[in-house]
Amino acid sequence: MPKKITKKTAEKAEENSKKAVESNGDELKASVSYSAKDIYVLEGLEPVRKRPGMYIGSTGVDGLHHLIWEVVDNSLDEAMAGFAKNIRVELLPENKVVVTDDGRGIPVDIHPQTKKSALETALCTLHAGGKFGGESYKVSGGLHGVGVSVVNALSTWMKAEVNKDGGEYIQEYKTGIPQYKVKKIGVSKTTGTKIIFQPDKSVFGDVEFNKKTIVDHLRQQAFLTKGVKIEIIDWREEVPYYYSFCFEGGLLAFINYLNRFNQRVQDEPFYVHKTSEHIDVEATFLYSQDIETQELSFANNIYTPDGGMHLTGFRSALTRSLNDYARSGNYLKSSDDNLIGDDIREGLSAIVSVKLREPQFEGQTKARLGNPPARTAVETIVAEALREFLEKNSSEARAVIERCLLTAKARKAAKAAKETVLRKGILDGMTLPGKLADCSSKDAEESELFIVEGDSAGGSAKSARDRRFQAILPLRGKILNVEKSRIDKMLLNKEIRSLVMAIGTAIGDEFDLSKLRYYKIIIATDADVDGAHIRTLLLTLFYRYFNEMVANGHLYIAQPPLYRLQSGKEIKYAYNDAEKERILKEMTDAKFARKKLKEKDKEETEEVKEVETAIEGDAVSEKRSGIVIQRYKGLGEMNPEQLWETTMNTERRVLKQVMVEDAQEAERLFDILMGEVVEPRKHFIQSHATMVKNLDI
Repeated sequence: MPKKITKKTAEKAEENSKKAVESNGDELKASVSYSAKDIYVLEGLEPVRKRPGMYIGSTGVDGLHHLIWEVVDNSLDEAMAGFAKNIRVELLPENKVVVTDDGRGIPVDIHPQTKKSALETALCTLHAGGKFGGESYKVSGGLHGVGVSVVNALSTWMKAEVNKDGGEYIQEYKTGIPQYKVKKIGVSKTTGTKIIFQPDKSVFGDVEFNKKTIVDHLRQQAFLTKGVKIEIIDWREEVPYYYSFCFEGGLLAFINYLNRFNQRVQDEPFYVHKTSEHIDVEATFLYSQDIETQELSFANNIYTPDGGMHLTGFRSALTRSLNDYARSGNYLKSSDDNLIGDDIREGLSAIVSVKLREPQFEGQTKARLGNPPARTAVETIVAEALREFLEKNSSEARAVIERCLLTAKARKAAKAAKETVLRKGILDGMTLPGKLADCSSKDAEESELFIVEGDSAGGSAKSARDRRFQAILPLRGKILNVEKSRIDKMLLNKEIRSLVMAIGTAIGDEFDLSKLRYYKIIIATDADVDGAHIRTLLLTLFYRYFNEMVANGHLYIAQPPLYRLQSGKEIKYAYNDAEKERILKEMTDAKFARKKLKEKDKEETEEVKEVETAIEGDAVSEKRSGIVIQRYKGLGEMNPEQLWETTMNTERRVLKQVMVEDAQEAERLFDILMGEVVEPRKHFIQSHATMVKNLDI
């Protein structure tokens, strides 16, 4: 269970927050005025329809959800400026989305440059927004007009409702084109903006929003925007789904949430919130016994998955400060090497958030922050605060330093063991594993490697394959769980060594994707509990040591059929129970249709009716008669012809490509399910037990 934030920590956080605001004065404060003169105009929407990927990253599922983020970012900008306290996101039937806030409301008065309503200008003109002039928003993530105008351009329909200056105003759009002028439809005592939009199917294809993706993103934003309430309602369900987030603890609550299942090294997280050179810096970290690292960085509440200057500054401050403390405390002798970044970051959970004017993001999707002053500000603030934290919390400091020293010791031992393994020639200079049935093609782009379970399946697969481009590697038993093992122990495992040599990329520091011998690595295990376990162990190995290969789309899971149904000479395969029942019905219907035709040749009409009644009364047993149903549990149960036809024939087979959509969630799940700590795994199993459909006992 995550530990509660102590009163001492909460008071310190509040004090730091106040100091940050006071020291900053009016630097990051927005102007209360927000009207047409604050909207700046740059260009129209035509480029968005032509090249949507340039503005939202892609037209796939990520780009689709990016539409919501763009609208929500504008509401969060109002919250960061101190004008909004409540944000609501609603998912409606027909893939419509509603985003509502209680901010100041987008201006509706006439724009001096366009001579149109500022609302229409902001929503129908690219790069028209209140963030460019610098007065209405000192800090912003989304850009009014840049964000919402892009959403408008990529929606078949959109509607804006604004409460401002005592009135209620609306305007509707189709693919970014206003359908009428902004009109006042009533009076209002409140302020705020509501945007309703429906994504264009011709742009995105699949316009089904994922509830979990949205909930996870908005939870993250609630952590980053302390004290703001964010609600999510999914009206698409029969029973509407409702979730509400509001975190007064901010990043402290966030770091505790990330470590709710981890065994902690620290009792108190490190936390600092200060401002330097007009850059607002907030950072926190906590060490656990986990061997993985979680580093999350944000700029103006926008997640920067590739880090950037702010994260670089944090890492530099952390490494330097811990080394200085270890030296001064005599944890490191004069003859000892400094702790390196890998030693410092193992088991680390860290969050760095900066707010600054005119952030320079690299790439349209803002994956990396490029402002050099952000590095200086973060490094200075974190180093100073961490020095004070370590001096005042000696027990916490000792626990952290000892954790890092243990990692360094293990790293050196693993390196020595690995060098011993390599010196013995276990990997380098060796031929491909003897049990690998390689393909004749040397063209990696057309070659495939099937990883199968055991010699039985390996024999069938070797006979079934197309030798020109399909290779087979049978594994004996369950491979090592690499989540619980270091690289030296892993390399001594015979099955893993065979796999590493067959793939060709090497691992660790020597990993080289260009040496990949097969562009498709296909896991083909049995459809039982043991097969699922082996598949999970392989996925853990690939995620931990071949992550770049997975990210580039080279890993697949074969989907062999569960059932073979035969009626006379007709043979069909079913991949799940529902498909089996459908095929069974088709076969029985066809069979009895033929039977009825024969009966009609011999009997009178009334007699046929009696036969039909008898058949309906005994449908289950009668319809299954004469149809042979075979359930496959293992690939070895199929003969080579069946295996080729169902699982290896490129024209008929079904493959699932393995991709990592949410690295943070994948990291958490691998840690829970495959890690050493039992309690989180027990909790996961208990909370998901009702979802089990097929239990093999």
